[in-house]
Amino acid sequence: MKPYNILFLCTHNSSRSILGEALASTHKSGRFVGYSAGSTPGNAINPIAQALALEMGYAKEKMFSKSWDLFAKSDAPQMDFIITVCDSAASEACPVWIGHPATARWGFPDPSKVEGSDDEKRKAFVNVMNGLQQKLDAFAALPLENLDQPSIENELRKLAS
Repeated sequence: MKPYNILFLCTHNSSRSILGEALASTHKSGRFVGYSAGSTPGNAINPIAQALALEMGYAKEKMFSKSWDLFAKSDAPQMDFIITVCDSAASEACPVWIGHPATARWGFPDPSKVEGSDDEKRKAFVNVMNGLQQKLDAFAALPLENLDQPSIENELRKLAS
């Protein structure tokens, strides 16, 4: 079975999209290869997001902030699905994606904005990670190879709620 490429988008590509990339790439189904990017990528990955991704077994050298323009190039990996995980990136004008992948918005609050103790901050990241994991588990359980593009997009969008 061919793994599906999923691109997770967020504005700065430092937290939620990184978690999506790591979760998809390490998903127990083996059905996904995760990627992430941002509209205005930052310089550093949030240390809590990085620690959680490392705990999943995701390689540190794969975690770096990158522009979504990288994935709109002709030599970029072709995406099957593109999922926006933050509100601000969802309202921005995205590049034209090669192959017209199915798209959806799985919005999560920005865990890096949580104030409080280190435990409270980590809990916010874990909540996002668990939410993404639930959605990926449900998506992986679908018979994707038997669904057409509109049906897949519909299923992706159902998972947003």
